Formats: sequence, C-alpha cells, structure tokens
Amino acid sequence: MADTRVKQPKGVKLDHISKIYKDPKTGKDFYAVHDVDLTIEPGTFVTLLGPSGCGKTTTLRMIAGFESPDEGEIYLGGEPINALTPNKRDTAMVFQSYALFPHYNVFDNVAYGLRLRKVPKDEIKRRVTDILALVELSGMEQRMTNQLSGGQQQRVALARALVVEPGVLLFDEPLSNLDAKLRVQMRTEIRRIQQQLGITAIYVTHDQSEAMSISDNIILMKGGVIAQMGSPMEIYYRPNSEFVADFIGECNFLKGPVSGVGAGEATVKIAGVDVPVATDKHVSLGDEGEIVLRPEAITISDKGMLPCRVELSCFMGSYQNYHVRVGDTLVKITDNCPINKEIFNVGDNAYISFDKNCAHLL
Repeated sequence: MADTRVKQPKGVKLDHISKIYKDPKTGKDFYAVHDVDLTIEPGTFVTLLGPSGCGKTTTLRMIAGFESPDEGEIYLGGEPINALTPNKRDTAMVFQSYALFPHYNVFDNVAYGLRLRKVPKDEIKRRVTDILALVELSGMEQRMTNQLSGGQQQRVALARALVVEPGVLLFDEPLSNLDAKLRVQMRTEIRRIQQQLGITAIYVTHDQSEAMSISDNIILMKGGVIAQMGSPMEIYYRPNSEFVADFIGECNFLKGPVSGVGAGEATVKIAGVDVPVATDKHVSLGDEGEIVLRPEAITISDKGMLPCRVELSCFMGSYQNYHVRVGDTLVKITDNCPINKEIFNVGDNAYISFDKNCAHLL
C-alpha cells in the first residue's frame, strides 16, 4: 500500500476569537463564544468538550469556515484564514449525519472531493483505494451507501475527508448516531488512523469518556469560554473548578477549613478529622478547603481515616459500589475487585481512607 501519511500537518491558532448572536426572545446580543485564545500543535488530537450550548460546535464551525468570528483571527499553519471560504481552507469535516451521497457508491463518495479538485483519474483510483484500505473497507467500492451499516457509513465519511489530505481534520460529534458498542470501536479506529497519518484533528463531543479515550488534549468549555485546557489526566486529576471536576467523571467533594499548611501539602478538617492532601496551591490557615476525590481513589475498611456509615452497597461485577455518609456529606466509592475483600452492608459503620496524592485541593 502507498504511503498515506500526511506530509505536513498544520497547527491551528485561535487568537481571541468571539462569536456574537442575537437572542430571538429578548433581541439582545450574547456571546456564543467569548475570547477563546488557544494554540493547537500540528499532529495533535484535541477535543472540544462541554455541555449543550457551551460554544464547542460554534468554535469548530468557525475553524471550518461555516461561521465567521465577530472578533479575533483564526490561523491555519500560520496563515490567517478568516476571509477564506470553507472550500479554500486546508481542512476537511466529518459530520454527525455522515452527509454521504445516497445515489453514489462508496468509491464515488470518497472520490468526490478529488474530482472537484480536478485530480487525474489514475491518481484518484490510487488514493481512494489506499484510503479505503486504511479505514478497512477494501472490496466495498461498488456498494451503495444505503447497503452499509452505520459504522461502515461513518468509515466512508472518514475516508472521504482523509482522501483530500487536509492539513487539519475536523469532527462534529461523528459517533452520536451509533450504538454504544460501535461508538467505542469507531473512536478507537479514529484515534488509530489519526496517529498513523500524523494528522492534526479537532473533535467535538459532549461525551466525556469519548474525549478522555482519544485526546492528547481536552478543551473543556462552559458558557462560551474555556473552563480548562489540559491532557485527559490533568483534567481528571487536577480540575480547576467544581464544574470541571463534576463534568469529567464522578466526583466527591469534601469541604472544611484548612487546619494545617506544610511544604507541598495541606490538611483540611473534615468531620472533625485533620485530613492531609498534596497541593502546590498557596493556602492559609482557616481558608475554606475543598478536596476533590474520585470514587476509585477511596478504600473502605473497618479502620482508617474518616468514620462513615454505609447507605448503599451494590455488587457491580468488577467493583462494589458504595454510598457512605461522612458527617453530612454523601461519598461515592468504587471498590475494585471485591471478591477477596470484606463487603460492608447498608447500616454498617466503617472507615474510608485515601492517599493524599490521589486527592486534589480546589
């Protein structure tokens, strides 16, 4: 098979871009995207993540050229592109709806963009054949798209975007029409292909597990602004706000006054107990402290750090799911591989413990 690697993936820079819409009810202007300033490095996979209405799709559409920023400039590979129409930008989009031509077969769907660009016939055949092999659809060139499964249609849409060899590949919630098992399979495929080609990819989703599994970096948005940027691990273990912590996975919040400050750690008084937590934040005695704690970071036993009372105990196969009450706070625990562990039942008194390095001080 011929070399299908992208020769020069391009970076993207959003220089303080904003998009203003008019609210149809009030008639007032509002920022759908406000002062977004970020740099996406060439060859990286970046996901715009957030709830509905957070501005992630509007941001993607501005990069693609389907919307124009009202403020700021977009750069692709160092070149300003605000004035360029979508077809003049070195980008390709994979849509949520696939947007395939039903009267074309697989080959003609994938070849469409190359024919628009007046690519010679023999090169079209070579490039389409190569890209169909990459997305594992070899031998299906003559199939009509309505004869394909949802997953196969998504592969055709991906191949059609890749075959024009764009500098940046854009994804607008491409897996939301697939069932859960196929979504997991396809996101793995998309990541494999992106890494094999070395292409720059910008992906929009509201599914945090999807974002975590495929991204080099996540840009979490809320209300048109960036709430936090970072690697999946940074955002999961070092969230900068309750919103970020709660949006990415399940979370517990333990609150109390800061009762001690040391080098690289602090103690927070939770339910009358001094609890250590590693932190590089500057905090002072008496400050209100809030510890972020993931359910899988907590252990439950008959002795430990904080006394608790069990309110839910449920066997989930690979883990025992507990809800316990610590003081007035409900704490969720994912106790992995429970087969050799003591199981606590509803109404039992127990203790929870956690490593100070597995907790995070907001």
